[in-house]
Amino acid sequence: MNMENIAIAVHGGAGQDSDFLKQNKQAFQDGLKEAVMHGYMLLDKGGSALDAVEQVVRSLENNHLFNAGRGSALNNKGKVEMDASIMDGSKMTAGAVSIVTNVKNPITLARHIMEKTNHVMISGKAALEFAKVQGIELAPDSYFITNHQYEEFEKCNKETAENLYTKRTHGTVGAVAVDQNGNLAAATSTGGTSNCLDGRIGDSCIIGAGTYANNETCAVSGTGDGEFLITGVVAHSISQAVFYKKCSLQEACDLVIHNYNRNTKGDIGVISVNRDGNFGISFNSPRMNRAWMSKRTPLEIKIY
Repeated sequence: MNMENIAIAVHGGAGQDSDFLKQNKQAFQDGLKEAVMHGYMLLDKGGSALDAVEQVVRSLENNHLFNAGRGSALNNKGKVEMDASIMDGSKMTAGAVSIVTNVKNPITLARHIMEKTNHVMISGKAALEFAKVQGIELAPDSYFITNHQYEEFEKCNKETAENLYTKRTHGTVGAVAVDQNGNLAAATSTGGTSNCLDGRIGDSCIIGAGTYANNETCAVSGTGDGEFLITGVVAHSISQAVFYKKCSLQEACDLVIHNYNRNTKGDIGVISVNRDGNFGISFNSPRMNRAWMSKRTPLEIKIY
């Protein structure tokens, strides 16, 4: 065990700046701080990276400011459909859930899928039924719909038909961690993008795109326009850059975000950590809500 290497990073989404973010900047920072401190204290007491990332993401799913769980975006039918995934870098196992409704903490459902089934991803009504069987906490539709997201939904509906599915707001939450045993884990959760098509699936539930963890390389959680994280296989690409190019984690993140995906016409960002407790954080958007902390690195919280 090496307690000097415990480390955790969280994100609350990458994208364009907004009046809502500016008006609630301190509350966003407080939410990030609460989440990362909770995860760090768990690690400091000898807890696993897997437990830490799940608990951090649960904290952000419960915070109405972030687009996951309670603060999820509404699709073009005014419904909330959520995606989430979690990966254990020590076992190379993963669990994911897509287009699920009424599950208070989709990240916990994703972990149950990883640990209680032989599958990686379950979606829609079947995922909800599995959550009920597992006794995972549910909530009514009204719990997930915040005033802010309803206003975003109405704003999108006023757009012309030509722009109906292009002018959207998006957001994600995620966490990466390394524990005292040197094990890595990553977790990501999202409420999708405002006014997206019913049934749309983003990167947050796709292993290798929005979430990836491998003890030999790094743990990664992505955010931004999910379609570009999927086509760029962003999270796995960072792991591969570390493995094959033998570069630092920060160099790998910058290489994938700013070089491999330099022609991307959307927002993409990542947080990552390796077994040495080193971080890699990179994004091409005006802002990415993020916080990180380790034995060697005091708490940092940044929006821009």
